[in-house]
Amino acid sequence: MPTPGPASRRLLACAVVALLAVVLGVLLLARADAGLSTRRATVAGVPLTEVRADGASADRRPGVVIAHGFAGSARLMRPLADSVARQGGIVVLLDFAGHGASRSRLPGAGRDEERARALLRHDLDVAVAWLRERPGVDPDRIVLVGHSMGAGAVTRYAVAHPEIDRTVAISLPDGGDVPAGWPGKLTLVVGGLEFAGFRQAVDEATRDAPPGTRTRVVAPGVEHVSVLFAPRTHAAVLDALPDRTGGPPPDPLTRPGGAGLLLVGLALGFVPLAALLPRRAGASTGGPRTGAGRWLAAVVPAAGLGAVLAALLPTARLPLAVGGYVAVFLLLTGVLLAAAARFTRPFARTTRPPATASGVRPAVVAAVLLGYAVLAVALPLHLGFTSTVPVGARWWLLPLVTFCCLVFLLGAERLADGPGVRYAATGGIAVLVLAVAAVLGLAPGFVLLVVPLFAALVAWQAAWALVLRRRGAPWWLAPSVGAVLLAWPMATTLPLA
Repeated sequence: MPTPGPASRRLLACAVVALLAVVLGVLLLARADAGLSTRRATVAGVPLTEVRADGASADRRPGVVIAHGFAGSARLMRPLADSVARQGGIVVLLDFAGHGASRSRLPGAGRDEERARALLRHDLDVAVAWLRERPGVDPDRIVLVGHSMGAGAVTRYAVAHPEIDRTVAISLPDGGDVPAGWPGKLTLVVGGLEFAGFRQAVDEATRDAPPGTRTRVVAPGVEHVSVLFAPRTHAAVLDALPDRTGGPPPDPLTRPGGAGLLLVGLALGFVPLAALLPRRAGASTGGPRTGAGRWLAAVVPAAGLGAVLAALLPTARLPLAVGGYVAVFLLLTGVLLAAAARFTRPFARTTRPPATASGVRPAVVAAVLLGYAVLAVALPLHLGFTSTVPVGARWWLLPLVTFCCLVFLLGAERLADGPGVRYAATGGIAVLVLAVAAVLGLAPGFVLLVVPLFAALVAWQAAWALVLRRRGAPWWLAPSVGAVLLAWPMATTLPLA
């Protein structure tokens, strides 16, 4: 029997590590669900999820409604629900209109639109009313918890409903939602690394407050999203419960940690799976390769012009808040990158030798890899972070956003013409330009909050592109797989407008 070579041993080691990460991730996710029961219902069009501890006391328990923020979902808030349920609270999570499993759209898709605020009030009304009628819930001890957009929604709701026992606002975006002199009990949580505007909102909300009605909590070392998984945040929410059963201490990282391991395992599993492709010689070009200076001089103006043109076009007509601008930006930038490649290397032509007759057919492997990409990005995010199952208009938005991402990545591939560093750097420059566009007001300001997540997706697809390039995969396969990785989270998590 022939001895496996170094390459085979590396693939085997990668497969073993990937499998271990997947198994550990599944075990952690199972541990996160242990001892909890979940019930889902849709009431008046609002998707609701009830979480409570198994074998809970027959006594009436406090009820807690937990509301997510802009581009979030009930699933994003599940770790908070786990902590509260294990301490005796009965929790209801909801998907606001335009988010998660909701088939409704959010009018105006913005926090400051009165139509949007009215719909948020309606959805909270549905959740609170349903919670009060659940078995074991004390209707006189209702606590509201919200993050970002949801923090503003629950605070405004509590101001209008003095029967609410206490409110916890995490990353409140506007201190004006708290009227001066309002006597309600309010806990304000802000991440230590959040933008200054969120800290200023807390300052405004606590100014001139009646004595003993406001509690200010700073969760150190976290920003706008990770504040949801900070132990200090969970402790602040538990402190707001009118009655605690003394259950286990909060473990906010079990569920996202399990999903993170599952994500890493599936990402690594792509490497041995890609080895099914018959190895082919690297690409050769029939013309000179673009110099680094000319490449950079093409990428930066292309991305900058794409950002400006996307701001001028009616991208808001695409019913995907924020995603409409980002998708059109990627589409235009991709077209400009491809045009720049044609201009800088007019006679270059990439050629590859035909595939060998042995092994699995490349078309079959390509179909498997594309399906695997959907599984690798959608499953871990859905199980441990946020909703990634398309509903309603998302089904037709998904191929549209995927096409825009594909055009961008094809343009990046065409201009880079082989070097993986340039291909990856093109994505990095696009992310940087998006952030600058948001600062300048060309792109929606919310882009700044999700730039780290978008950058992670860009880096992920660049790593997989490098794997495929080393296998000599067809030139279109890496952009196709990468487009799935970029488009699926965008099309399934950004709000329907």
